[in-house]
Amino acid sequence: MPEKKTFKITHNRKWCKNCGICVAVCPKKVFEIDRNDRHAIVNPQDCIGCQMCVEHCPDFALIVEEVKDE
Repeated sequence: MPEKKTFKITHNRKWCKNCGICVAVCPKKVFEIDRNDRHAIVNPQDCIGCQMCVEHCPDFALIVEEVKDE
């Protein structure tokens, strides 16, 4: 069985306007809006690297990169 790939999600809070698009498009529910109406990465271990959040972010505030084993 192939090893599960892991991904690092980088969020630039200075650019993010907290629109919630990433929350809406993520198939694995990696993101949520917290009690302060701010974007939060709550399940980074569930990220499958589909890049949906990156592609739909109007603020270019997200980067998803595969973590390579060394």
